[in-house]
Amino acid sequence: MNTLFDKIWDAHVVQQVEDGPQQLYIDRLYCHEVTSPQAFEGMRARGLKCFRPEKIYCMPDHNTPTHDQDKPIEDPVSKAQVDALEKNAAEFGLTYYGMMSPDNGIIHVVGPEKGLSLPGMTIVCGDSHTSTHGAMGAVAFGIGTSEVEMVMASQCILQQKPKSMRISINGELGKGVTPKDVALYLMAQITTSGATGYFIEYAGSTVEAMSMEGRLTLCNLSIEMGARGGFVAPDDTTFNYIKGREFTPKGEAWDKAVAYWKTLKSGSDAVFDKELTFNAADIEPRITYGTNPGMGIGITESIPTTDQLAGFLKALNYMKFQPGQKLLGTKVDYVFLGACTNGRIEDFRAFASIVKGRRKADDVVAWLVPGSWAVDKQIREEGLDKVLEAAGFEIRQPGCSACLAMNDDKVPAGKLSVSTSNRNFEGRQGPGARTILASPLTAAAAAVTGVITDPRELI
Repeated sequence: MNTLFDKIWDAHVVQQVEDGPQQLYIDRLYCHEVTSPQAFEGMRARGLKCFRPEKIYCMPDHNTPTHDQDKPIEDPVSKAQVDALEKNAAEFGLTYYGMMSPDNGIIHVVGPEKGLSLPGMTIVCGDSHTSTHGAMGAVAFGIGTSEVEMVMASQCILQQKPKSMRISINGELGKGVTPKDVALYLMAQITTSGATGYFIEYAGSTVEAMSMEGRLTLCNLSIEMGARGGFVAPDDTTFNYIKGREFTPKGEAWDKAVAYWKTLKSGSDAVFDKELTFNAADIEPRITYGTNPGMGIGITESIPTTDQLAGFLKALNYMKFQPGQKLLGTKVDYVFLGACTNGRIEDFRAFASIVKGRRKADDVVAWLVPGSWAVDKQIREEGLDKVLEAAGFEIRQPGCSACLAMNDDKVPAGKLSVSTSNRNFEGRQGPGARTILASPLTAAAAAVTGVITDPRELI
């Protein structure tokens, strides 16, 4: 019996190249401003049009400032990138959601919330965190710029089929433990290269109990385990989330779609290339201490002393930490809530639940950045903006923000940031910035206490 990954992948194979890759049909291409300019140039140079322009959606997110978006972008490089995407989308007849458009936001937040990412689809974007869309029950993965051009020209891509892995997590998550903590735990267990060459299906009672937004967070971080992508089989949680969204099927088409989507699951006798099982009870709120997302510990644990390899010591030296050190109580300079990992409404609800009735620590700079204008609207409709403002926080405008320092939101050199984003590489949040990855609850706890704090103490 085939795995769900096999079912979706094989249904999209156009042809097998002899002794080579497969030609895979792509249902949806997302384009942002950083990895698309050369692809458009290539199309222009060859005199090509997009083969299926209605399958392609473009929006700027990496370079967009998170303030004064109604004014011209000040940074010349960012402005050139964003302007180029708008011009290219217009020239090639593609749907474009520009800055200040109510449809704009981080591409991996907007796709699911508009119903553009659906079960059974193949979805690509010139961005490694495209695996996020796998939460919808889709095969979604990041591609390179030359491959973006390939999809524009043919709506197909040449790919070697990855191997399949199932990661099952069972049991109930403890108090204060979120899907972000689950992902950080998995990375520490299997390392940042442990899933290289695989596509992961997340399964088990813990994953089944997760909300759609929790699954989006989990799938977002698949790439940080080295995987090509990760996904969750669609179920009632998926269908309830999708129903009634802008681009989802309606009426009779909806019933037909759901009937098909219900067949999208691995058989009871499906054989995976690798299977791993974990217990939810073993997971506590997590933080990272090093310079890759797999270098993490439970928040009450100490940095390991056993790993004395050069890379480990170099990472600790950069972070200004010591082997054996506990990080609870460590002073924090910046807190960032947002990114395609944790910029959704549930993340803002979680953050607000901790800060309600408390005050932001005076010496902490906090950036709270919704993943889209739709999230921003919901924050205000639910009155979360009032809770956050009363606690001394301000909400910025949507964008990738301080996840990757391609815009104005850069953490200064040497400063320590607790971030809900996906990567803690050297300089990822700004040259010399030090990043601890954490959940929205842990970030909120740091923001109000000014130090790394176990969020369970404030719940």
